[in-house]
Amino acid sequence: MSFVTLQENLRRELRKRIDAGELTGMELARRTGFTQAHISNFLNRKRGLKLSALDRMLKAIGLVLYDLLNPHDLVRFAAAPAGSDAEYVEVPLVASPAAAMSEVIVNDEVQELLKMKRAVLNHIRADLVTPSRRSWTRFVLIKLDAKDVASLAPRFGAGALLLLDRHYNSLRPYHKSERNLYAVRKPEGCVVRYVEAGEHLLLLRPHNPDALLETLHVADGHSASEPVIGRVAYVAGEI
Repeated sequence: MSFVTLQENLRRELRKRIDAGELTGMELARRTGFTQAHISNFLNRKRGLKLSALDRMLKAIGLVLYDLLNPHDLVRFAAAPAGSDAEYVEVPLVASPAAAMSEVIVNDEVQELLKMKRAVLNHIRADLVTPSRRSWTRFVLIKLDAKDVASLAPRFGAGALLLLDRHYNSLRPYHKSERNLYAVRKPEGCVVRYVEAGEHLLLLRPHNPDALLETLHVADGHSASEPVIGRVAYVAGEI
């Protein structure tokens, strides 16, 4: 894929977020340090970006270079497959929660491959609102960052490993008596919270009652499940 195509894919992603009300040119300028005129010229194809500027733009919206590539072209770079082990499956632990937003998890995003019992994974029920996500790498492990640990205390401690089922982005309860915990995509990255659907927004509720209740705008015509990366299916120590 050419550098020109990468920039065009970035324009498409930025336009999508701006049209959905998730981002504004002013906010993007603030995050990147570019002027609004620079942002406008890029979006309107009046100028391109240098590699360093492209990197700054990606960091500002919580993406990595692989997110701009065609996932079907990335198969040869993907993390090692499960192999023929009948009892265990290798699940990628991604280097950062933001990497869990990638459609295909590639080697550069993987910190480690951890073995999990195949029988356990086979019994996890999927519930996809977005059928196109069937092509996504289903199970991904993430390590909570400091902000999420504070919001989810005392349920989780520092260094907790969470198994995400990215084939479950429905807001329906997995167990009738329990709230689902989700990884959710925000403009500035990924957070782990309980999720409730409101009118044109999602309520991102922390476990810690003293932590901030956040909201995420959902544009008209968009599914409330669209920002949901996946359900937290297990926590390290329970697997």
